[in-house]
Amino acid sequence: MVGKSSTRCDLIMFGALGDLAQRKLFPALYQLERAGLLEPNSRVLALARSDDSTAAIRAQLAESIQSYVKAEDIDEGVLARFLDRVDYLCFDFESEQGYGLLNEWRARGGGELIVYMATPPSLYGVIARNLRDQGCCNADTRIVVEKPIGHDLSSSKVINNQLAEVFNENQLFRIDHYLGKETVQNLIALRFANNLFATQWNQNHISHVEITVAESVGIEGRWGYFDKAGQMRDMIQNHLLQLLCLIAMDPPADLSANSIRDEKVKVLKALRPITSDMIDTHLVRGQYTAGTSNGLPVPGYLQEEGAAKGSSTETFVALKAEIHNWRWAGVPFYIRTGKRLPEKLSQIIIHFKPAPHYIFDPDQKHLANNKLIIRLQPDEGMELQILTKDQGLDKGMRLRQGPLELTFSEAFSTSRIPDAYERLLWEAMKGNQYLFVRRDEVEYAWHWVDQVMSHWQDPAAHPKRYAAGTWGPVASIAMITRDGRSWYEDA
Repeated sequence: MVGKSSTRCDLIMFGALGDLAQRKLFPALYQLERAGLLEPNSRVLALARSDDSTAAIRAQLAESIQSYVKAEDIDEGVLARFLDRVDYLCFDFESEQGYGLLNEWRARGGGELIVYMATPPSLYGVIARNLRDQGCCNADTRIVVEKPIGHDLSSSKVINNQLAEVFNENQLFRIDHYLGKETVQNLIALRFANNLFATQWNQNHISHVEITVAESVGIEGRWGYFDKAGQMRDMIQNHLLQLLCLIAMDPPADLSANSIRDEKVKVLKALRPITSDMIDTHLVRGQYTAGTSNGLPVPGYLQEEGAAKGSSTETFVALKAEIHNWRWAGVPFYIRTGKRLPEKLSQIIIHFKPAPHYIFDPDQKHLANNKLIIRLQPDEGMELQILTKDQGLDKGMRLRQGPLELTFSEAFSTSRIPDAYERLLWEAMKGNQYLFVRRDEVEYAWHWVDQVMSHWQDPAAHPKRYAAGTWGPVASIAMITRDGRSWYEDA
């Protein structure tokens, strides 16, 4: 990120002592300070219900930042300068009393107002109304809200309607933190700045696409929340469908927020519904049992602390998505995500079709398709698998597969790859919405996910079991094998 913010901002953060704010938001703001991107007179107002002084909250934030930022990135002078920007107020967000204090704080500054609701979505509506009723906001106020926006389409509409009663769509910045990742943003540059790929990005040249977001951890003490959500709501509805849209969308007219989001919506509208007769071939849900992770024994989902023994919530989902349009007709998108898998991994694999006529060793024909591997984590970068002649006088025209590789941390060694929240906070301060999700995106995604999950209403339809430390139920392997393909790590 280059340049400086020319805008003086007042950032008010509801839920400033919560896990998200402590682990992600304040460390991200510190990094923006360290990079010199915060306008000198910009301020931060932390809001929570804890009866503490500003000095005590600053001390707590210092501990959090030092815990969640790498030691080599800690500069005591920068940290002190950032903490000087932070004030603190304690009040009940659901009560009108206290919101007048926000106006008093604002009167001492005057920068453009950004409100970050790092709270449960159930509070979005009441906070928005109180901000309006107490005169704390105007038509220029920017509102940042976190996922999940509801737990289904109907609840999503309720939350969005509550926000829409107070704010216009151009004021709302709905976060999906995957959109702030450097590699995800690079998808747009990769696809539309390189004619090499732009001309190949269709059903004539691509056979299939894999999208995998794997977590090696389990529930991490969040059983109560996760059991109500499940992997489909927690990951597919937002993160993975956003990745699907960026991979599959048509070229936007320009890089404006609405041009990009218009194209993503077209993809969501073109997703083929998974009907009841497709369940066995297009959809697998699983739940992990006891196994091993990093060489250590770990409990199954139903043995986690606080677990309800009869839960049928899925911790793994694999599905075969199809996009019914001219670009992607006949190209399946295999998507999977789960907890307690062998490693933490997020990647997209583009499988290109082989050449129409193969003239090399028949025993090596299985190597003949190129692959583009896009790594989101742990090592952000891209790798193009190509075929070349094996070296040596005795090798003849034997082929070997090797990578053309770009690892961001190595290629750009002078630059630290910013965290997703750094990018998203920075763009919100500048008023750029292109990395944020529009209301119709949220609702089209919920519409598709709801119809998929409707097939799970039968109490007898239990998720398939898989041992912790494996790549999910055997049925997920069978789903892709049935099409004569395999998941990348099995190939």
